[in-house]
Amino acid sequence: MNMNKQPLVGIVMGSDSDWPVMRSCAETLKRFGIAYEAKVLSAHRTPDAALDYASSAQGRGIKVLIGAAGGAAHLAGVLAAKSELPVLAVPMPSKHLQGLDSLLSMVQMPGGIPVATFAIGEAGAVNAALFAVSMLALSDPDLAKKLTDFRFNQSEKVLSKTLPDLP
Repeated sequence: MNMNKQPLVGIVMGSDSDWPVMRSCAETLKRFGIAYEAKVLSAHRTPDAALDYASSAQGRGIKVLIGAAGGAAHLAGVLAAKSELPVLAVPMPSKHLQGLDSLLSMVQMPGGIPVATFAIGEAGAVNAALFAVSMLALSDPDLAKKLTDFRFNQSEKVLSKTLPDLP
C-alpha cells in the first residue's frame, strides 16, 4: 500500500518476477495520487488466496483490480470470476512466446466474465493504470483535472518536437 490512504486499486501479479514490469503501473497510479496495494497471488499456486483476495476486495474499498500474469495467464480471469469490480489484465512477456500466449489467454475470456486486456508488458502496465485513473476520475473532479492535464502535456510534448533539416 502507498501514501497512507485507502487503496483504490489492487495490483495483483502471478509472480514477483512480474514486478519490474508492473512497477510502472504502480508509479503511474502514484503520479496521480491514487493509493494502491500490490500483491503476488497465483491462480495456480495460490488459488484459494487469489479467490479470497478477489471476493474481499470491494468490501475493503478497492474500486479496480489489475491482474498481471504470464504463460497461461489465468489470474485476471480468476479475479473477475470472484469479483464484480472491473478487472484490467496485463499480459507479461514470456521467454518463449514473448507474451503472445498471455495475451491470447487473457482476451479469450468466456462471455459473462469480462476482463479488459491491455498490451503486453510495460506499455500495458502503464495503460492499465491510466484506464483505472479514467474510471476513478468519473466520480472525482480533482482526479479528472489531473488526467486532463496529463493528456494535454502529452500532446504538448509531441507538438513541440521538431525534426532536423536535411543537409
